[in-house]
This record gives sequence, C-alpha cells and structure tokens, in this order.
Amino acid sequence: MKRSRVITTALLATAATVGGAVAALAAERATVRRSRSRPDPEAGERLEERPGVETRVRSFDGTELAVNAVGPGGAPVILFVHGFGIDLTVWHYQWRRFAKDYRCVLYDQRGHGRSSLATDGDYSLDALGHDLEAVLDAESDDRPVVLVGHSLGGMAIMSFANLYPREFGGRIRAVVLANTAASDILEEVVSGLGIRAASSAFRLAQRLARHPRLVYELRARALGGGANLAFLVARATNFSANASPTLVDHVVSVAVRAPVEVWTDLMGSLLTLDLTDALAHITVPTLVVAGDIDRLTPPATATAIQRRLPEARLEVLEGAGHCAMLERHEDFDRLVERFLAEVLTGISEPAHL
Repeated sequence: MKRSRVITTALLATAATVGGAVAALAAERATVRRSRSRPDPEAGERLEERPGVETRVRSFDGTELAVNAVGPGGAPVILFVHGFGIDLTVWHYQWRRFAKDYRCVLYDQRGHGRSSLATDGDYSLDALGHDLEAVLDAESDDRPVVLVGHSLGGMAIMSFANLYPREFGGRIRAVVLANTAASDILEEVVSGLGIRAASSAFRLAQRLARHPRLVYELRARALGGGANLAFLVARATNFSANASPTLVDHVVSVAVRAPVEVWTDLMGSLLTLDLTDALAHITVPTLVVAGDIDRLTPPATATAIQRRLPEARLEVLEGAGHCAMLERHEDFDRLVERFLAEVLTGISEPAHL
C-alpha cells in the first residue's frame, strides 16, 4: 500500500484529534457554517486564562512542569491532569467553580502547554506517573487530595497508582476518571469511529504503533488541512455534533501547538497501553465519568474500568463526547461537586462557609 494511502486510511483509525472527519469533507464548509450559525453560549469565555501564578516544578528526570494553583491555601487539594495534545486550560470551568472551596492545582503534562519537552525524550507512562508525584510533593503540603484526570490524565493517574500505591488512602482520598481507558485503546478507537474491527484496520493500527512518526504526519494532515477540516476533525473526535464552536476552536488552537514529540513518542506509548493491573491500587472512592457518544473512550471502556476498581461508581453524561468536562461542564461539575462533598465530609469544611 502506498504511503499516502496509508496515511489517508489511518485518519479513520487513530486517536484524539486525528481521525473521523474525512467522510464529511465533501460538505465541510456547509457543515462548519451551520455549526457556527447556531447560538453559542460559550462565546466570549476566556478559555486561555490560566489561574493564579505559574510556578515551575522539576520532575524526577529534570523535566520542568508548568503548574498553576488557585484557591484557599489550607483547603483540600483538587489536582487536575489534562489529556493528550491539550493543556491545563481545558479545566477552565472546573477551577473557576471549585476554587472558592478547594485548592485547585493544574499542570501541563510534559511536552504540553508551557511545560518543557521531556528530558532525554522520556514520554513513557511511567514518566507521567512520576510527574504527578512531583507536582503532589510540591503543592499538596500533606493536605487531602482528590485526583481528577481526563483521557491521558486518567492514564497518568493509573500509572501513578502503579508506581506509588501507598499514596491511596494516605493523602490521596479520592479519584475522578473522565473519558479515559486502561487498555485496548486501539480497539476502542477503531470501533468508536464506526469502523469494523477487521484485520486490515488492526494491521494498520499496529503499523502506527511500530512507526509513531506516522501519527505526526496524520496530525499534520488533519489539523493542517485548513480551518474547516481541523474544526470537523476536532468535533468528530472530541465532541458531539451540537458542541459549542468556541469549545471546538479552543481544542484545535491548543492541539496545533503540541510539539512533534508529543505526537510521536507519547502516542507510541499510548498505542501499546495496558494499565489494567494498576486499577487494583486505586483503593479509594472513585467516580468514573463517560460521555454516551464518546468515540474514543466509549461507555464500555468506562464500565470496564469501573468493574475493576475496588470502590467506584459510573456516571454517563448524555449528549457528551470525549471532552465532557468542556461540552457538558455544568453537569460534569455537579457530579464532581456531589462526589467531593461525600468523600471529603469530616475532613475540612469548604473555605467560604
């Protein structure tokens, strides 16, 4: 198969902001125009805003992580971990809501946002787990912590659990895992995009795993093919068809800035993902959140996670895609708010009460 044909076909079988919109190309301009003509309740939101003052935390290998924190200094900590190819700004609605009562800590994962590229090119899942520990040590001051991870952020939490199991039940009091997976991400992406799990599709996925540089080429074609194509790709893979154009545009603007190393080395780690055994170490109350039309980590993936966790419940948000914390932020925040009230009862009263 010619290389150009491989790349075009693979747009339908890879992750995050890379596939799924090709079938709509013939009508892309009309589709985008209709989407943008609808009322947009999120228009005008300062989604690029970063809370508090940025500090730098040095991780185990010298990689510098950009960390922002906001909220009462003595309150329990909510530590937010973002997904692949984006940055901490995707937690815009969460830190604005919860910073009144809790200390919200957010950071850009290595190679993302304002964090540095990984020292020695280490983008392994173990490295992400060590990064989380470094931020905890710098920001928690032994206060009770709730970890909240989206997509890759959830995987970072699982990796952290594998590396530091004793943290759970210690300073880690609870976990929220949103739109994430523990294993078989290739299978979920292929089936989630409506492609039959035929042998040819999986041979292509395996080729991507062996040659992650192809992933970067896919990304360049998908997000560099014009504003309309980038919009359609991001919406098809991360949102519902009715998502706010402002939110879709924000995800696109962040994703196109992700360096090549994120799309090659880190994606290579994700394509062979298997953190199933790590779930046994998350022994604290856990809220698993899924979107019912998430094409990348569908509800079946969330159910598989929930069944393996010792103490977890699952909530599925209707009409939500892969970025549920953006697209359905009010419902997402209500779920998290109730969960926090349950798991932190008796530990500390909210700061403003």
